Amino acid sequence: MKSVPQIFGCLVFNDEVMRQKLPKDVFKSLQKTIAEGRDLDISVANVVATAMKDWAIEQGATHYTHWFQPLTGITAEKHDSFISPVAGGRIIMDFSGKELIKGEPDASSFPSGGLRATFEARGYTSWDPTSYAFIKDRTLCIPTVFCSYNGEALDQKTPLLRSMELISEQSLRILKLFGNTSAHRVITTVGAEQEYFLIDKDTYLKRNDLLLTGRTLFGAPSPKGQELEDHYFGTIKPRVSSFMKELDEELWKLGILAKTEHNEAAPAQHELAPIFNSSNKASDHNQLTMEIMKKVAAKHNLVCLLHEKPFEGINGSGKHNNWSLCTDTGLNLFDPGKTPSENAQFLLFLVAVIKAIDEHQDLMRISVASAGNDHRLGGGEAPPAIISIYLGDELTSILEALEHGEEYNETETELMEIGVHVLPNFPKDTTDRNRTSPFAFTGNKFEFRMLGSSQSISEPNTVLNTIVAHELMQFANILEQAPNFNKALKKLIAKTIREHKRIIFNGDGYSKAWEDEAKERGLLNLPSTVDALPHFIEQKNIDLFTQHNIYTESEISSRYEISLETYSKRVRIEALTLIDIIKTSILPAITSYTQKLATTIAATKSVAPNLEMVAENSLLTKFSILNDRIFNEVTKLEETLINEPSFVLENARFYHDDILESMSVLRTYIDDAESNMDSTYWTLPTYTDLIFRV
Repeated sequence: MKSVPQIFGCLVFNDEVMRQKLPKDVFKSLQKTIAEGRDLDISVANVVATAMKDWAIEQGATHYTHWFQPLTGITAEKHDSFISPVAGGRIIMDFSGKELIKGEPDASSFPSGGLRATFEARGYTSWDPTSYAFIKDRTLCIPTVFCSYNGEALDQKTPLLRSMELISEQSLRILKLFGNTSAHRVITTVGAEQEYFLIDKDTYLKRNDLLLTGRTLFGAPSPKGQELEDHYFGTIKPRVSSFMKELDEELWKLGILAKTEHNEAAPAQHELAPIFNSSNKASDHNQLTMEIMKKVAAKHNLVCLLHEKPFEGINGSGKHNNWSLCTDTGLNLFDPGKTPSENAQFLLFLVAVIKAIDEHQDLMRISVASAGNDHRLGGGEAPPAIISIYLGDELTSILEALEHGEEYNETETELMEIGVHVLPNFPKDTTDRNRTSPFAFTGNKFEFRMLGSSQSISEPNTVLNTIVAHELMQFANILEQAPNFNKALKKLIAKTIREHKRIIFNGDGYSKAWEDEAKERGLLNLPSTVDALPHFIEQKNIDLFTQHNIYTESEISSRYEISLETYSKRVRIEALTLIDIIKTSILPAITSYTQKLATTIAATKSVAPNLEMVAENSLLTKFSILNDRIFNEVTKLEETLINEPSFVLENARFYHDDILESMSVLRTYIDDAESNMDSTYWTLPTYTDLIFRV
């Protein structure tokens, strides 16, 4: 059996492989291209392509694909074999630099938000050399960007790469002001903690709502949920442990830094956390992680659910985006050091983030907006929809002192004393953890906790990179022109704290008091995707993205349309699925049970006419009423769906206000029926079946 170091990255065309397979001058040229963001020389591409093909064939690959991330939330690939015909009816295995650099998938069949019509089919994929090629299912996968015939970005990767270049450029301007000339690049790093559910596949296949929508559209609560708090960090069941072991191995082969795994708070819920990587690689790796999770689960007769709220009444699943800034020399710009109050460079980057989040609350909320995430936010350890920053008491006190021009006296690190002499004392962290905070400082990074478990991390990080870079640019513009740098720096930090401290909140984000206080502070409360998305096309946001060449105005418009259309489509699929289950399973079950009750009552009355039969008559009345209510509501839902508006925003509001409300009413009736029906008549798997029988 091979060791972990032996298998790690064995399916990746990484630096070590390139150093072995490429001529020295080509390897150095490629590394310089990647490091400095230069255009790739076609002669270099040809050599790389040949080496990449030879290596892939050695690993058993027969095909290659340009692996890209269209605006569907998942990845896409079109496979071509390496075969090329030669004289005599034979073939050779061939792969050119042109094929490496450029591909041509059909652009009209992917979401474009009006950028491309059906008859305008051409689109292009282009190799991203900053992310390693890898082998998956005997296919060489080449990470690429995806754009239309006219050059508009039709993917998640392109804007992310643009934002990474932007924040690097603006961060370097700040660093130079502090005398740092050794750094040539600043890298945004991300570690995306991935939450998910594992359920039995045979049980899953009996629930069409899970199969078609990813979540349960009905389901009475199990007598036991997560109230005993016994699942979190609990002993991992053998079947799940076997899955996790194989998942680790498959991820390690692909060079994915899978590090931590454990049971999450809800029954059947788990988490995987990787080691930090650059934003671009972290995004690619997270997309691969979600795909591999599903494949490995299937091998164990399990299903991996990545929906944000597959089960009502227990925790949903998120994706905690741990974000930081590091120089190419290894300096973490969010490391406060031993005396953060005296670390002016750290404080300037810190207040840039504070100002960015405050001024662009809407974009932060939009970046995590989806139909699935709307069900999750605001409870069960998921942060509320109101954006705020948690800094902890020490940093908050430092900023308050700076705002008022006061001295801050650093306190000695406190040791944790547990009260048992044999146990070692250890330093106490300067910040607690706030599970209700959307955006929390956690020592040397920020944790953006609002992301949904199924979404790509590219868009939230594109937004985060852009808004922070924008503030750093404004800071650099001021400080570069200042006659006295130290005086201007002190004034700028104090002014920024004073004007943007409203976004800092260290308390309970779930409380009604915070909702009221946030309103008084002037913070946005955008509880749903439909509330949030219109802010995306406000002029200030268009100006921000176009100024920094992250999105063109047409790309912004297209993403706005796609997001609204996707929201409406997902809710429509849910509504149609619920209608289908009600008509084919639930109403027949209630009818059969009602008939049984009526028959039982009639038969008993014939032999015991004076028997009151209170229980049977009560149930018969209850189920007769429920049957009528469900039938009437589902008929109303069907009729409502026929009259959906055509305008995208109006259509999304229709699905949010009318369709989801009707589905919620139906769920109440259905769950009531399930809770009171003979289990031999209720043939659909219950919550107990789904979450406790793995």
